[in-house]
Amino acid sequence: MEERRSENTTLCYIEKENCYLMMHRVKKSHDVNKDKWVGVGGHFEAGESPEECLLREVKEETGLTLDAYRLRGVVTFDSDAWPTEYMFLYTADEFHGTMTECNEGTLEWVPKEEVYNLPIWEGDKIFFRLLEERESFFSLKLSYQGDTLTHAILDGTTRLK
Repeated sequence: MEERRSENTTLCYIEKENCYLMMHRVKKSHDVNKDKWVGVGGHFEAGESPEECLLREVKEETGLTLDAYRLRGVVTFDSDAWPTEYMFLYTADEFHGTMTECNEGTLEWVPKEEVYNLPIWEGDKIFFRLLEERESFFSLKLSYQGDTLTHAILDGTTRLK
């Protein structure tokens, strides 16, 4: 069997006035997130810590500099269609700077209660609920076949799907 390499990423939901800054991924033709709404973030560069990746990706994609952020959980994505990904999930509520255009998608402040109505990944709905309901750190494993969520396991034991 061919060995698949892992991928480390960060994802951040920046909060302001009960809204999340969301990116509508419509600008790249070959994009696993094409037409979906996601937070901001991306892949680690060599030698980066999760925090360094977070700060760099947010600055590159939004023009904003984070002043306060919190690591909320680690999400493991297992899929038959792409390599295993380990995503460090953050929220941030203090930042400065002027928002810029992003070459990966369109940035928009979306009221938190409307996020579930957007075209988002099924697994994202699970971690949005966890962000709302839990203050404690969590580990979430999401397993996909293609675009279909097949399993979700919280903190190694609790099966959510």
